[in-house]
Amino acid sequence: MKFAFIRDNRDRFDVEVLCAVFEVTPAGFYAWLKRPESGRAARARELREQIRIVHREVDGVYGSIKIARELRARNHKANRKTIAKLMQGMVHRKFRVRTTDSDHANPVAPNTLGQNFALADAPGKVWGADITCLQTDEGFLYLAGVMDLFSRRIVGWSMDDTMTTALVEDALHAALSSRKPSLPLLHHSDRGVQYTSGKYREMLARHGIEPSMSRTGNCYDNAMVESFWGKLKSEMVYHRRFKTKAEARAAVFDYIEGFYNRRRLHAALGYLSPEQFEAGRRG
Repeated sequence: MKFAFIRDNRDRFDVEVLCAVFEVTPAGFYAWLKRPESGRAARARELREQIRIVHREVDGVYGSIKIARELRARNHKANRKTIAKLMQGMVHRKFRVRTTDSDHANPVAPNTLGQNFALADAPGKVWGADITCLQTDEGFLYLAGVMDLFSRRIVGWSMDDTMTTALVEDALHAALSSRKPSLPLLHHSDRGVQYTSGKYREMLARHGIEPSMSRTGNCYDNAMVESFWGKLKSEMVYHRRFKTKAEARAAVFDYIEGFYNRRRLHAALGYLSPEQFEAGRRG
């Protein structure tokens, strides 16, 4: 596998550098290169190329399960475990920025949702809200999202240079404008200062929306939104470098509106996109 990786990437990196990284000798690599390719190695090489093709087509979004399904649909015999092993060479750069400030004296709503996600048995019953952060060469960019937990669809989102209450207000306003939900509606978030602020609580009350808040430090209470952030980071953020905030904004728009909501296969939805899942419910 080491030699195969060096062979497949020698046009991008110096062979001696690659050999040093993998702790093999250049002589050993070139000796391996001259050997006749076994049938197993040829099959692995063919699968890696097909993986690259699918990977490019979906902009690096799919993991091993979805790539295996896609390859089988294209008449390529592909075992999911084999695909996962062949994909292990991908490395993502990660960072973590604290986006929840619970050190405040604002009133905190009870955890009405209580991880009972079955309450979201139809669109517009339960929304989950949260904030995450993207890194650009121009500095951090904050993204607030509102998800309909029934379909996992992002129904509202906003971006800004700072984590103010206005950031989450804009995301909620976008959600209300796009969905116009009927009541009762439960709104679940963390205990961050933005969601517990007087202005945000007034906005929820004005629209007749009931607030619910996670327990301190318990990410599982808002698991669906946390899962979405993980998908956005691993599928769109970690394998790209954003030179400007404008570039990051455009990428987020393309991911959420062009891909995630409309086309991304979701295992929990029977391998339908959020939009397709909602359409099936209406049908």
